[in-house]
Amino acid sequence: MEGVSVRKIKKICVFCGANSGKDVAFVNAAFHLGEVLGKRKIDLVYGGGKLGLMGCVSTAVAQHERQVLGIIPSAFTVNNLVGETCGKEIKVATMQERLVMMMELSDAFIALPGGFGTIEELFQMISWAQLNIHNKPIGVLNINGFFNGLLSFVDHAVKQEFITPRARKILISATTADELVDKLQAFRFEPDPALSKLKWSPSSSQKEKLDLTLRL
Repeated sequence: MEGVSVRKIKKICVFCGANSGKDVAFVNAAFHLGEVLGKRKIDLVYGGGKLGLMGCVSTAVAQHERQVLGIIPSAFTVNNLVGETCGKEIKVATMQERLVMMMELSDAFIALPGGFGTIEELFQMISWAQLNIHNKPIGVLNINGFFNGLLSFVDHAVKQEFITPRARKILISATTADELVDKLQAFRFEPDPALSKLKWSPSSSQKEKLDLTLRL
């Protein structure tokens, strides 16, 4: 990436399914993403456990001797519901606390194929970037066109003027892990001039803290 300044990324949070999906390409892509992170000396933050694609990516990162941190709600640990986390584990009380901690501890975010939980986490992180709560890059690894429908919806929302062209740039996509990490490293945040005036800090009022749950 000659001529492009590169963002230093030490930890990437990966959102993905606790199932493996119908297409074996999803499993292969999860393992490959973990290998790419390991080779690039990037540590992993994820939702904990060893199920589905979550287990694939975390296992691959650990095999390359990089740190793996699973952030998991305590409810999921009852009766070993999601299996043993591959690496260090932090237990939290709620799903929202989990996502806030993921945001704080990560330098970038990648979504692999997944279901409602994966999509919720992805869009929550995008809306927080739009609100200037963070300025970290966010991307989807579009394996075999899995995210084509989602990307088309986002582009449709831009055309209908519910998402601004500036905000659309928050969501990055690529079809290979190496290309996506390159794009995340090259990402430059362009905050909305109006929303950039919002102040989010530990000293903010309780109302502002509650506003972290806002979705646009």
